[in-house]
Amino acid sequence: MGDLRFERLNTGSDALGESPVWNALSQSLWWIDGVAGKVRELRADGTVQTLQVTGHVGAIALVEGNGIVATIDQRVFWLDPETKAERLLVEITDAPETMRLNDGKLDRQGRFVCIGMGRGGELVGDIHGFGKGRHRVLAETGVMIGNGICFSPDGGTLYFTDTRARTSFAADYDTETGDVGAIRPHIDCTALGSGIDGATVDADGNMWAVLIHTGEIGCFAPDGRVLHRTKAPVDYPSSLAFGGAGMDVLYMTSIRDSGTGRVVSKSPDGGGLFSIRDHGARGIEEACFQGMMD
Repeated sequence: MGDLRFERLNTGSDALGESPVWNALSQSLWWIDGVAGKVRELRADGTVQTLQVTGHVGAIALVEGNGIVATIDQRVFWLDPETKAERLLVEITDAPETMRLNDGKLDRQGRFVCIGMGRGGELVGDIHGFGKGRHRVLAETGVMIGNGICFSPDGGTLYFTDTRARTSFAADYDTETGDVGAIRPHIDCTALGSGIDGATVDADGNMWAVLIHTGEIGCFAPDGRVLHRTKAPVDYPSSLAFGGAGMDVLYMTSIRDSGTGRVVSKSPDGGGLFSIRDHGARGIEEACFQGMMD
């Protein structure tokens, strides 16, 4: 693997860029500006559309047929990009008020799997599963800042991180039921000097992850070994997703100002959206939300 080639895309600047996801059908990239309540799309023709919502957006995913499913605080909405309509699908009613949904992805079967975080440092980052009008807690993790939700190529392993504790975890995942098995440590990031924020998995099963505190992109083998680390062109990269016609382009979001006062970029390109090439990897097309939890 040679040096990665970063290119800033012409999408403006996000306060808290996160949750990139590639739509292979439209050849477009979706992502969010979490604190600004924006759900954004970079279309194939280079234009950008923005959907404005009320609340803190944590994660998004594609909906089969049309639309986007988005977590907003403790709720999940369906968004229609054409009409700008919003429809509440489910709301968590039994979680602490200090919890908000922070990161999430679809499993390989189209279930929306999300992890929470404590707004004030509370250990409330459980893993939640969502379908149309349904919600259940998949695992009580006790993490503070849940991040990095992603799945192995066969869908049988779930990965997630506690960014504050600088630890990545893995668990067996039942693709038939969506049940989460025993949780085990995956990567101890202490020696790397950073916790993991957003992450994705390539077709070979390697995890590509943002090391937010050191401003790096890391590639990790399925057993947790560090395969590659590269400095990003900004001090606070935030998340990654594969895309492009051949699923061979990495897209990276970044942070300008997280809104908490703890993460404020000093980079002139902070908050930018980037493409990354020359990494030698290919991703896996994400599933579409099926609206059903088993």
